[in-house]
Amino acid sequence: MRATRREYESEGLDEGELAPTPWQQAQRWVEDALARAAERGDVPEPTAISVATVDAKGRPDVRTVLMRFFDPSGPGFVTNLESNKARQLAVNPAVAASLTWPSMFRAIRFRGTAAPLERAEVTTYFGHRPWGSRISAWASRQSQPVDGRAALESAYVEYAARFPDTGNVADVPVPDFWGGYRIDCDEVEFWAGRRNRLHDRLVFRRVAGGDLDTPAAWTVSRRQP
Repeated sequence: MRATRREYESEGLDEGELAPTPWQQAQRWVEDALARAAERGDVPEPTAISVATVDAKGRPDVRTVLMRFFDPSGPGFVTNLESNKARQLAVNPAVAASLTWPSMFRAIRFRGTAAPLERAEVTTYFGHRPWGSRISAWASRQSQPVDGRAALESAYVEYAARFPDTGNVADVPVPDFWGGYRIDCDEVEFWAGRRNRLHDRLVFRRVAGGDLDTPAAWTVSRRQP
């Protein structure tokens, strides 16, 4: 593999610029990423989040999903509850996740515990998905083997016929095997690239109860790059 080098030309992140809570800082950066995606198009999926879990043998497992919930309670995502990630979280709820924006030389790392979403949250969100995405939630047994793409497409056609699109949010019910999680964070790190690899890493660590927007719940430190 050919070695490549690129200077990270960003403004970095100093303590004096840091918001008082991890929620406020994260919201600021997420909004920046969404704005850049709309203006420049070089952040194609600004809410794509890599989620890492641990399997039964203690091996890490990571995948990229879309962050569908984001408020002071923590970042959240949806999934098939029979998927590998859900099965792993049922045994060990420890979870880590990362929002990464290479073109902006920024990343946010979350570490904590996965908490199942309330069914009402799942139902409300599910109704906002496009009809085709709701059908695919039924058709796909996420993470399970399948005998070729034709079998997957056949299942989609079957459920599309069962739940035809009439333009109503109630056209497709929420599958019993479908839900999601929020990350109850105990650590949130903000990474900003700098020249000469002297990057900024400012970390909020939990020291008391409260959500991501409770100043007294967090202490801030700097880590070496």
